Amino acid sequence: MDFDSLLKFPDEPKRNSNNARLESLLPRLIIPLVALVLILPLIWPFVLVGAGERAVIFNRFSGVQPGQLGEGLHAIIPWVQRATTYDVKAQTYTMSGSSTEANQQAGNSNDALQALTADGQPVSLEMSVRFHADPQQVWKLHQEIGPDYLAKVVRPEVRSDVRMIIAQYPVVDVYGSKRADIITQIDARLRRELAKSYIVLDEALLRDVAFSPQFQQAVEQKQVAQQDVQRMEYERDRAEKERRRKIIEAEGEAESIRLKAAALSANPGLTQYEYVQNLPSNVKTIVTDNKTIVNMGDVAPGTIVAADENNSAQPMAPAPPAPPAQ
Repeated sequence: MDFDSLLKFPDEPKRNSNNARLESLLPRLIIPLVALVLILPLIWPFVLVGAGERAVIFNRFSGVQPGQLGEGLHAIIPWVQRATTYDVKAQTYTMSGSSTEANQQAGNSNDALQALTADGQPVSLEMSVRFHADPQQVWKLHQEIGPDYLAKVVRPEVRSDVRMIIAQYPVVDVYGSKRADIITQIDARLRRELAKSYIVLDEALLRDVAFSPQFQQAVEQKQVAQQDVQRMEYERDRAEKERRRKIIEAEGEAESIRLKAAALSANPGLTQYEYVQNLPSNVKTIVTDNKTIVNMGDVAPGTIVAADENNSAQPMAPAPPAPPAQ
């Protein structure tokens, strides 16, 4: 008995024939599918708008269509409509003297802005401007200006407005405390002028201001002179304080002398009293009157001191020794 014939199902020959037919049709299906994928964009093309982008549609018969396409996949009419994509994310344009920071639109490595102040002093400014295309007005931007709006609008507008604002201030104000006011005016003017071209200003940054060597030298000399003046004022104040101190000290001494003179007039024996108070503790003295002070160290032991008729202390003969005790 043939076991292989027993294991085959009754419908297996039919299944095998269907697989063979499908395998023969598969190459015929792949070729039309590939052709359809290639031809479909030509028959019914699509435009993919990425994140932070807008697409403007140009119609060969009616021109730029009002409005813009948002993010996502959009279908357009082939051969009639053409899409142009714009980046509406924040961009930064830098005008700097450094070749690594200057934008390539400047045409050279030094794109720092040169301006004149109100008093004719040259200054060099480095600025950064952050901006983006207005997402709701991209179609107008495309119609009136085009994709190259950075070189056509942003750069010349920034350089022109900054020069106009700087020309209103003398160089000392640009160098000094008015710089914040200058930045505020530049920001306000740029925001207003760029909005006319459907561009939104995010921020204007004044990064650095460089002055002419002559002005920098004058500033340094002025600072040195100010330091000299401050040092002279300090010396003058110190001398004045020292003079006042001496005057006060002299007045105090004069007042002390006056008070001592008054005290002596009221009490003539005050001088002897102060003399005695200032003697060392081991010196013994006797004040006999207002004019005589006897130092007991000058008197021999056993000498009797007595006052004469003029009240002067006079030493007398030593007293006889006491008799011995019985």
